[in-house]
Amino acid sequence: MFLSILLEVVLPIFVLIGFGCIMQYAFRLDLYTLAKINFYYITPAIVFVSLYSSNIPFSLLGSVALFYILYVLILYLISTVVARSMKYSPGMRGAFTNSVMLDNSGNYGIPINELVFKGEPVAASVQALVMTFQSFITFTYGAFVVQNGSASPRKILMNFLKMPVPYALVLGLGLNLLHEPLPPLLMEPLNYVSRSMVALALLTLGAQIVQYPFRMKRFSVYLSMVLRLLVGPAVGFSLVLLLGLEGIPAQALLIASGMPTGVNTAILAEEYKNEPDFAAQTVLLSTLVNVITMTVLITFAQQLG
Repeated sequence: MFLSILLEVVLPIFVLIGFGCIMQYAFRLDLYTLAKINFYYITPAIVFVSLYSSNIPFSLLGSVALFYILYVLILYLISTVVARSMKYSPGMRGAFTNSVMLDNSGNYGIPINELVFKGEPVAASVQALVMTFQSFITFTYGAFVVQNGSASPRKILMNFLKMPVPYALVLGLGLNLLHEPLPPLLMEPLNYVSRSMVALALLTLGAQIVQYPFRMKRFSVYLSMVLRLLVGPAVGFSLVLLLGLEGIPAQALLIASGMPTGVNTAILAEEYKNEPDFAAQTVLLSTLVNVITMTVLITFAQQLG
């Protein structure tokens, strides 16, 4: 089972990342432009479509929301304590907590979920919700902390209000609750954009990996990886037991808790020029090591029944 999960679920994702590495070596892609495309074009579309199209029961919605709130709060507390004990600068503290709290639940988690659960609707809805919550945290708290010390509160607020993701969240949820159908003229373009997310986001990740070579002696990157890939799933498993979750929702949430550091942390760091080297390296290391940790986690999750 371990080998089949590795070959059929995890490694295909790394083929797309490899394409990004090759294209960066060959063409020296403009990472700033790629970040803008992901930030303002693709991510809002996938958030809107996922929330608008989700048919998850409200009872399960509450359980997933409670799980995720507790999960993020616990990781925030752990990463903040560690960052302060290491005496990181304010900017580095923000980059470090982002690297632990913000994971690849979208451009990495969605294809993992699809390959593990073969499109099972409950599992897909759980992952869509996790990705939506993650996007909200990423483009609120995550965007705030990477600007720490470089912008006034008013500028931070104005930058937040310029972000399309919060509006996509509210609009998608509102139209879903109202059961308001969108005309094909609007829905089809949104579907096309959202379906491009996996390929383009992973290509961006591969390009960023090449842009920032890994430094073997940077202890903070290893520390972030341990918290993200080992402590994160441990917290997720504890919450699954605490909340009494079972079956596919429990499996999907446990797998979601073991994703590597999100590419959006590197995109935000590049956007606001706050520790982009550290951010990209945490994405690189956690993604590479995740080949093993995710395979183990999927194998374990499938035993939950």
